[in-house]
Amino acid sequence: MYNAKINVTLKKSVLDPQGQTILHALESLGFKDVKKVRVGKFFELLIEACDRKTAEEKIKEMCHQLLINPVIEEYTFEMGEVK
Repeated sequence: MYNAKINVTLKKSVLDPQGQTILHALESLGFKDVKKVRVGKFFELLIEACDRKTAEEKIKEMCHQLLINPVIEEYTFEMGEVK
């Protein structure tokens, strides 16, 4: 079993209106030192696979088929073995 933590973010070239809204809200609350906010998604999966390589391949497949929009998003993931 493997535990995967997947972080999904918008590509740098994609505007982030939600991040801009949060930035303006933080500024209005007095947090003037925040200069940029980007919003993303986080997934944590417990996956059964015979080895680490197979688990990584399955995670990449899940990301490309469902979890991300490859046109506007990118992802990174960390994975650890659960004993």
